[in-house]
Amino acid sequence: MTSGRAGHPSDRSARGGPPLGVHLLTAAVLCTALIAVVVGLSLPARLPAEDPLGGSARFGLAVALFALAQLARLRFRAAAGTVSVTWGEAALIVCLYLAPPGWLPAAALIGVGLAWAVLSIVDEGRTTWDVVRIAGVQTAAVALGMAVATALGQPLLAAPTPSLVLAVTAGAVAYLLAGVWLGGILLALRHSMPVGRPLLAALRGKLLMFVGNLVVGVLVVVLIETDPRWLLLLPAPLWLLQQTYRQRLRDDRERRTWRSFAEATAALNQLDERGVATAGVTGALALFEAEIVDVEVVRGDGRWRRYRGDPGGQVVDREIPPPGDGEPDPEDLVRDLSVGEARVGRLRVRLPRTAPATGRERDALAAYADALAAALHDAATHRELRLVTARSSYEAVHDPLTGLANRAAMLSQGDQALRQLAHDHPVALLLLDVDQFKEVNDTLGHAAGDQLLRLTANRLGALARSGDLLARLGGDEFALLLTSVPVVADRVAPVTYALRQAREIAERLAAPAEVAGVRMSVEVSVGVVAATAGTADLTELLRRADIAMYQAKNGGGSVATYDSTRDAASTDQLALLAELREALQADDQLVLVLQPAVDLSTGAPTGVEALIRWRHPRRGWLSPGDFIRPVENSDQLGTFTRYVLDKALAVAAGWARDGLDVPISVNLSARSLLDHRLPTEIAEALRRHQVPADRLVLEITETVVMSDLEVIDQVLTSLRSMGVQLAVDDFGTGFSSLAFLTRVPVDELKVDRSFVLRMGDSPEAAAIVRTTVGLAHELGLRVVAEGVETAAQRSALAELGCTSAQGYHFFKPMPADKIGAVLTSLARQAPTNVLPLRADGAS
Repeated sequence: MTSGRAGHPSDRSARGGPPLGVHLLTAAVLCTALIAVVVGLSLPARLPAEDPLGGSARFGLAVALFALAQLARLRFRAAAGTVSVTWGEAALIVCLYLAPPGWLPAAALIGVGLAWAVLSIVDEGRTTWDVVRIAGVQTAAVALGMAVATALGQPLLAAPTPSLVLAVTAGAVAYLLAGVWLGGILLALRHSMPVGRPLLAALRGKLLMFVGNLVVGVLVVVLIETDPRWLLLLPAPLWLLQQTYRQRLRDDRERRTWRSFAEATAALNQLDERGVATAGVTGALALFEAEIVDVEVVRGDGRWRRYRGDPGGQVVDREIPPPGDGEPDPEDLVRDLSVGEARVGRLRVRLPRTAPATGRERDALAAYADALAAALHDAATHRELRLVTARSSYEAVHDPLTGLANRAAMLSQGDQALRQLAHDHPVALLLLDVDQFKEVNDTLGHAAGDQLLRLTANRLGALARSGDLLARLGGDEFALLLTSVPVVADRVAPVTYALRQAREIAERLAAPAEVAGVRMSVEVSVGVVAATAGTADLTELLRRADIAMYQAKNGGGSVATYDSTRDAASTDQLALLAELREALQADDQLVLVLQPAVDLSTGAPTGVEALIRWRHPRRGWLSPGDFIRPVENSDQLGTFTRYVLDKALAVAAGWARDGLDVPISVNLSARSLLDHRLPTEIAEALRRHQVPADRLVLEITETVVMSDLEVIDQVLTSLRSMGVQLAVDDFGTGFSSLAFLTRVPVDELKVDRSFVLRMGDSPEAAAIVRTTVGLAHELGLRVVAEGVETAAQRSALAELGCTSAQGYHFFKPMPADKIGAVLTSLARQAPTNVLPLRADGAS
C-alpha cells in the first residue's frame, strides 16, 4: 500500500509545503530502508551449488516482480490523498521462495523505485522526492515482512508446507501493516489530522485484495514447485481477478460517496450563513476526500467571504476580493453557486493531483453545489428576515429619526417603571415642545428640521440621568420621565426639583448651534407634572404635562407646571378645535361681520375690515379671542384662513356688482405667511370671485414686520406684485422696523387702539400717533386709527392729521347683508368732489 501526493507550487503557496514531521519521518524511513538493504546484502546467500538460474538472475527476477506488483496497482482517493493497492504481498511471497531473504530489501528498493519513476513520468507527475519516499516505505515494509517470515520458517526454494504457508502469511501481514501504518502516518502528518482515518481507509480498500494476494502468491510457489509451465495459465485469471478488485473498489467507493452525499446535504440544513458554509466545507471534504475546500459566499452588499477547510478539521473564514473568472488549477473543481438568476457564491474543491475527478464525482459535485447554493440562499433569506424582524421590533419601540424611544415604548416602559417603584415614590414628567419648529421646516426645509430634532435629541440624551426614560413622542415633542426625584416629606419639593430640572434643560438646549448653515438657538416650551408612582399611569401624566406645556406656550414663559384648575379649560380647548372642524364644514356657524373705516373729513367709507364670529350651536356666540389662538397653533389654520378669505371676497364681489368701490381687509396670521403657496391660493380666489386684486387688503402684525425670514419677504412681495394691498396692523405696539417698509412696500398703517384711547391724557400716546401719521404722510401711506369710541377722540385724531378711523363711534361690526346699505349711504352723503382713498394713497 502506498499513499501521498505530489507537491506543486499552488499547494506550497496555499499550505506552506509539507510539515516538518513529514520530512523527519520520511528521512527516518529512508534510513531504515537503507540499513535493511545493507544488512540484507551482508547476509550469506544460501543457494544450491548448482543453481540453474544463478544469483544475478534471481535478484533481477525479484526486482522485476516488485516492479510489476507496483505497476499493476489499483488506486483510490482517501483522506485527502491517494491510496494505491498493489500486488506487493504476492510479490513478497514469490520472492521469498525465489531469492535469498537478505536480497529482498535491495530488490524492493530498486524495483519499487523504477516502477514509480515510470508511473510519475507516464501520468502522475510525482517529484523525485515522492518516488524516493514511496520506495523507502515499501523497502522498509518488505524488510519487516521478510524478517517475520524468515523468523518463522525458511521459504527459500522450500516446498510450500502448511507451516511454511503460515510463515509467509505472517510476513505478508507484517508487510501490509507496515506499509499501511507508514503511509497513514505520512498522510496524517501532511494534513494535520488523526492517523486513524487514513489507516481505516487503506485497510478497508486493501482487505479483499490482500486475501487474493496471499492465494496468488502461494499458488505461484506451488506451480513453480510442481511444474513452472503451469504459470502460462495464470495471466488470464490474474487479469480477471484484477478487474474484480477494481469493480469491488468502485462499488464500495460509490456506496460511500452517496452515503456521504446524503449526510453532507442533510448537514446543510442550517439557518445562518456560517453554519451552512461550515457544513458545506466539512461535507465536501468528506464527500470528495479533498485536500482543500473553499466555499466563497457573496453577500447582499457585494462583499465576498471565503470559508476554507482542510482534512485537519479546521474551517477558517475571512473577507476576500471578488474572485476572478480565470481558469482554475487542473486539480481544482470549481462550481458557481446560483439559485435562479441570483449568484450566491462559488464552491472550489481541490483534489489530490494523483487522483483526478471522475465523471461520477463531477456529477456529484454539481448536485452538491446546487444543494449548497439553495442552503446559502435560504440562509441569506433567513438572515434578511431576521434583520427585518429585528428592525421591525426596533422600529416598533424606537423613533427612526432620533433613535429614542417612541410614544408606544414610552407608554409601556413608563408604566412598567412606575409599577416597579414604591407606591408613594415621587416621579416627574417633562414634556418638551420645540418652539417655532414649523417655521424652521418651512423656511430651511425638512432636512434642517430633522437636523434640529436630532440635535435636540442628542442634547436631551446627554442631560438625561441613569434611570430616566427619554422619548420622542412625535413631531417636535419630547418626553422625559424622571424616576430619581428626591424623596422628602414636603409634597412641594418634587415639583420644585422637577421645575429646576426643566429650566436647566431649557437653558442647555438654548445654547446656539448651527442648523443647515444658520446659527440658531433651540428654544422649547416645557410642561412639568409631578406625582407619586401609584397615583397615575403614564397616559394620565402625559395628558397633564401636555396641558402644562400649552400653558407655558400661551403664558410666554419656557416652563410651566401642571395646574389642575386649568385642566378643564385645556380639555375644552381641544374639544373646541374638533368642533371648529365641523363648523368649517357646516358653512352656517362661522359668520362674517364687517366694520367700516371712514374718512374723518368727509365721512366717506375708506375700507371695511372683515371679522369672524362663531355662532356655536351649544356655546352661543364666540368672539375671535375665544378661538383664534388655538386655531393659529393647530393644523387647521390653512383651512380657516381660506374659509375667511373666501367669505370676504364673496362679499366684495357683491359690492362690485352694486357699484361700490370699497376695499375689504382680512387679518393674516404670521404662520400663514410662511406658506409659499399662499399667493397662488389668493390669486385663484380673486379670479374665482372676479374681484380686482386692489380691492383686497391683507393686514399683518408687527411680529411679521420684525421677522427677517426670507420666505415671508418672498410671500409678501408676491402678493404686492399681484396688486393686493398690505396693511400693518397694531402699528406702534412692538419694536417696529422701519427697514421693513423699505424691503416690502405697504399701503396702510393702522394705529393701535391702545394709543387712541390714551392720547387725550397721555402725551406719549399722542406723540406716537402724531409720529405715525407723519411717517405715513412722508411715505405716501394711508393711516387708519382703530378703536375710536368718542367724538373727542375723533377731533384729536383730525387735529393730529389722521385721515381715517374705525370704531364704535362710527359703526359696530355688522352682518354682511346690512353693511351694503350703510356703505351706499355713506358714499352718497360724502361730497361729490371727494373720492375714497385707493391703494396708491391718493384722494
